Amino acid sequence: MNVVVVESPAKAKTINKYLGKDYQVLASYGHVRDLPAKDGSVDPDRDFAMIWQVDARGEKQLKAIGEAVRKADRLFLATDPDREGEAISWHIAEELARRNLLDGVEVKRVVFNEITKRAVTEAFKHPRELNKELIEAYLARRALDYLVGFTLSPVLWRKLPGSRSAGRVQSVALRLICERESEIEAFRPQEYWSVEVRLSGSTQESFTARLTHLDGNKLGKFDLGDQATALAAAGRLEAARDYAVTAVEHKTIRRRPQPAFTTSTLQQEASRKLGFGATHTMRVAQRLYEGFELNGETVGLITYLRTDGVSVAIEAIEAARQVIGDRFGDAYVPVVPPVYKARAKNAQEAHEAIRPTDPRREPAQLTAQLGTDELKLYRLIWTRMLASQMETARLDQVAIDIDAQGQAAQLRATGTVVLFDGFLKLYQEGRDEGRGNEIKGGAGEPDGGDSERRLPELFEGDRLNRHAVLPEQHFTQPLPRYGEASLVKKLEELGIGRPSTYASIMQVLQDRDYVRLEKRRFQPEDRGRLVTAFLSSFFERYVEYNFTADLESQLDDISGGRKNWKAVLSNFWEAFQQKVEDTKELSISNVIDALDADLGPHFFPADPDHPDKNPRACPACGEGRLGLKLGRSGGFVGCSNYPDCRYTRTLAVPGDGEEDAGAALAGPVELGADPETGEMVTLRKGPYGIYVQLGEPKGPKGKEKPPRASLPKGLAPAEVTLETALALLALPRDVGAHPETGEPILAGIGRYGPYVKHQSTYCNIPDGDDVLTIGLNRAVTLIAEAPGRRRRGSGAGAGKEIGAHPDDGKPVTLHSGRYGPYVKHGRTIASLPKGESDQELSFERALQLLAAKAEKDKAKGGRKAPAPKKAKAPKKAKRAKPKPKKAAG
Repeated sequence: MNVVVVESPAKAKTINKYLGKDYQVLASYGHVRDLPAKDGSVDPDRDFAMIWQVDARGEKQLKAIGEAVRKADRLFLATDPDREGEAISWHIAEELARRNLLDGVEVKRVVFNEITKRAVTEAFKHPRELNKELIEAYLARRALDYLVGFTLSPVLWRKLPGSRSAGRVQSVALRLICERESEIEAFRPQEYWSVEVRLSGSTQESFTARLTHLDGNKLGKFDLGDQATALAAAGRLEAARDYAVTAVEHKTIRRRPQPAFTTSTLQQEASRKLGFGATHTMRVAQRLYEGFELNGETVGLITYLRTDGVSVAIEAIEAARQVIGDRFGDAYVPVVPPVYKARAKNAQEAHEAIRPTDPRREPAQLTAQLGTDELKLYRLIWTRMLASQMETARLDQVAIDIDAQGQAAQLRATGTVVLFDGFLKLYQEGRDEGRGNEIKGGAGEPDGGDSERRLPELFEGDRLNRHAVLPEQHFTQPLPRYGEASLVKKLEELGIGRPSTYASIMQVLQDRDYVRLEKRRFQPEDRGRLVTAFLSSFFERYVEYNFTADLESQLDDISGGRKNWKAVLSNFWEAFQQKVEDTKELSISNVIDALDADLGPHFFPADPDHPDKNPRACPACGEGRLGLKLGRSGGFVGCSNYPDCRYTRTLAVPGDGEEDAGAALAGPVELGADPETGEMVTLRKGPYGIYVQLGEPKGPKGKEKPPRASLPKGLAPAEVTLETALALLALPRDVGAHPETGEPILAGIGRYGPYVKHQSTYCNIPDGDDVLTIGLNRAVTLIAEAPGRRRRGSGAGAGKEIGAHPDDGKPVTLHSGRYGPYVKHGRTIASLPKGESDQELSFERALQLLAAKAEKDKAKGGRKAPAPKKAKAPKKAKRAKPKPKKAAG
């Protein structure tokens, strides 16, 4: 008997069909063990000894594998063909050996780049030993990430309250995003003008030419710097006696196709062309790799998806050339197939590029088998690979010089004519949006686009007719924020991270609330900027781009057998440990001073309309200086005259009128007396927002808190009247009786914002509806549409069954809860992580989430996760209101 281990059950099922009854194929569900998330799992003092722990899911899979191995002669480890796959195989072999389950069992490693019967059966003819160098490279990378995370994160927590963990590569990516944002903020637009003339020749076909020279001097980009200068130049062109062609230059250029996709270029193009995020791209590509059923057999549609190689197998090239010839003709098939070499810094993977497993399988043939996103991504991969094997495009680039006679002025028109479209007939690579001042060019040079147009046929000496002179104003633009595509490209150019890490890097930054993705562009949160400023000030070397890239090169040298992995770890750890020790002497004031100096221009921007105004002047006392402060929950802005002046504001760039509102609320603002009690109603500002309060604290030492209520989103402090404040303090209010049950519907403000409640059903009140005025009909509609609401004749949140759990056969169900989708098995409930859609959830992913949650509950003392609870409405008191979340000062 032969036992084969792969990662996923879908892959196991397919490969079992290929290999037949003499093989038993089992899934490990990824890694079976990992470093425990606690201090001491990597011990530098014991030659970087590592402690590995098998979790509950891994234990279950190991038991199943162990039982099978007891009856086997050979164990084939057929996990993915990259470094991580090698590590998974090593972990399985090590753990089975530790349990004395491999005596008399031959252990071999098998790798294949695609899940097709031909590739898999061929791979099993050539098994090999585990690759020691790849395993050591994995161990070094895992130890480095652990040591940085578990050593640096506590420093952040102590010295920078409110911050979260710091990762070795994520911190560098965060720095890129923050530095780009600083460049954008510091950028000041500069005015410049261009002048174009619309002309035509004997054919009457019009075109435009741009002014490039005046009085024998070539115009620079800013030589026409204002309207007056531009209009003067335009006037000279209007006064010209005649326009004549002085030179026509033709240049044939060849445009070569790009190679088939690597992981990073696939993520970039899927972002540009399909609007896919990196995580979604990888998830869809994984499904294409694991395969779909075609003609009764499960077949992988693309090759392995984590690679930085650009080579393609000979048989795939031959198949692609046949398809190209059949579809487009022999002229589109190059005489010799093009050869590509990886251009990425530190490219080291020995795998093929990402390509269709059979180029003859066209996208149109798969419309019935694939979902929308799978078909889109497969079509992108198929067209890119086919185009990479097509003939070069030939273009005629034309430049025409024109003299404005009598005015010492010269113009130029440029254009391109496609002589042979070649690969462009099928595919053209996308471009990142707007490149700001990366675009070079003088006043007479096009900023891109003009060179793509077609010009009429003209000859030297031809006379031209002038139709219009067109001066145009421009302003320089800053470099755009990074999108997913451009950030991946930049990381790859710098040699930071690896193909399999880019998606997770961007996801971790969002999960930690260090950045947000807005209109497909990354914007750093203020928390992220604080972390970057801290690391740049006190751990500068470890967030330097060259240092991180050099460390990646050393890890690649380990995988190539050129460096000792423990020597690399030792060299890193000695300097890093000393740097961490140095920070122990840092006082909070040292940290505040460094952050204040670094982030001052961001949080206290100068007003360009009022350059004499001090952006750090305290709007409350008028004398103090605003600066960054650190509290228990993070940073905020405060006045240097504290405690005499208690002005504060949240750590954010103030918007229009925000400082005035903050100044007005430096102390309580009296709105009027409550008609019932006679106590004063005041508007106040606490560390967590603005709220209204009835009366003052009572009882011994003021321990009895007065009624308070937070202002709902969208209600400005200046709009709060006594009537509004009393209405807020009276929440929750009775909206009316539900027409079906007769039970009351309440409206109030809870921890998660305004809500309506009927019996045990809660529903958030959406933007546009007012908690103080929402009516009965609208409330009934919201409750009827509430996610997960119980309906007569149905189970309570029964959910959608997505499969039977392999442990007990009980159903695994998918639900839509108030706080998002979750999966459930028995009493174990696991929420879907932020960014994962319930529409794309696979059964294997559901099992992983449930296993992780069960393990987490077990670590807490064997507790099972309870069913998600509804947020509780505050109890209605005499004048009362739910307390705002930490609303008080």
